[in-house]
Amino acid sequence: MSKKLSVLCGLICTILLCFVGTAVNVQAITVDAKASLLMEAETGKILIENNAHDKLPPASVTKVMTMLLIYEALEQERIKWDDIVTVSAHAASMGGSQVFLETGEKQTVRDLTKSIVIASANDAAVAMAEFIAGSEEAFVSAMNNKALILGMENTNFVNSCGLDADGHLTTAFDIALMSRELILNYPEVIKYATTRLDKITHKTARGEEEFGLTNTNKLIRNYTGTTGLKTGSTSQALYCISATAEKEGMHLIAVVLAAPDPTIRFDSAMKLFDYGYSNYALIAKEDSGTAMGEIKVYKGKTESAPVVIKEQTNVLVPKGKHIVIDSEVKINDSLDAPVDAGQTAGQVIYTHEGNEVGRSELIVAEDVAKASPQDIMERMFRRWLFKGAA
Repeated sequence: MSKKLSVLCGLICTILLCFVGTAVNVQAITVDAKASLLMEAETGKILIENNAHDKLPPASVTKVMTMLLIYEALEQERIKWDDIVTVSAHAASMGGSQVFLETGEKQTVRDLTKSIVIASANDAAVAMAEFIAGSEEAFVSAMNNKALILGMENTNFVNSCGLDADGHLTTAFDIALMSRELILNYPEVIKYATTRLDKITHKTARGEEEFGLTNTNKLIRNYTGTTGLKTGSTSQALYCISATAEKEGMHLIAVVLAAPDPTIRFDSAMKLFDYGYSNYALIAKEDSGTAMGEIKVYKGKTESAPVVIKEQTNVLVPKGKHIVIDSEVKINDSLDAPVDAGQTAGQVIYTHEGNEVGRSELIVAEDVAKASPQDIMERMFRRWLFKGAA
């Protein structure tokens, strides 16, 4: 009997742990840097921040925006991976972190992009800026326009690589916004961002010579789940990083600006990640296509249409207790025929302890054609007939 009781108690404990999880105490953490922030990528929610809106020089973390515009140009087929770029004297003159490109040297878009993502090459960044926009100045204008679109209200870029320059400033929050845009829309960047060693071949008048690329982000070796993204350091910016990691189905972005040394920069990012994964979780709600009701269709061949979830929504919640997510289904009053499948029909709002934690869009699942005069007459006759039968 005691053995059975022990097994039963064990099962009960297991069930409770599934619901309750590991008890944690959500507390603030200290990061030794002028500014820091931790964001959950899917929801865009800020989990912890310090001086996140202070304007600071970002050093080579600038290249997150350069990378974003490169991948955007590739997606739009304005450039291709195998396109040949001729390095200008301006690009070759860049100091700091570089792959030592020479004036007139020819490189592919692929190799220059690798050099930017892996080795943080300033010369490669400027060469790509000129190739895409015609000049670095024009590319920087595009960077600032993209920043405005993303809501980066406290950012002003002066160059494409991050070398110190008057007025070249951004914030931890703004860096998180552009990092989120990059990893969510162009996850292929993670391939290069997690590559430890690679190489390119210099092609000059003297012939061909291999040059090794070493990733500047030590987190890819030291923190499980690291997916990127970009380090930076200059005399003014000190040591910076926009780090990304994915574990437990959750992608986090940790931004650290102006840490006093490189070790503290990486340690701070790991501390932020540990805080996020210890204290928060994503909970998946209804699957895409889940039926949620019907919407009235005015003058449609049918009088209503089925309504379904457009895309599954994950909601971010604190760990440490039984989580109850309430949902409110809001279907619009009606739609006018004709109705196309995929047309917006409402939304589901998810709340936790009275606070909104997510939304799902509702759409019409089927086309509904406009009713013909005959359809309307038949509908009226059926109503009359049922009314008479009653």
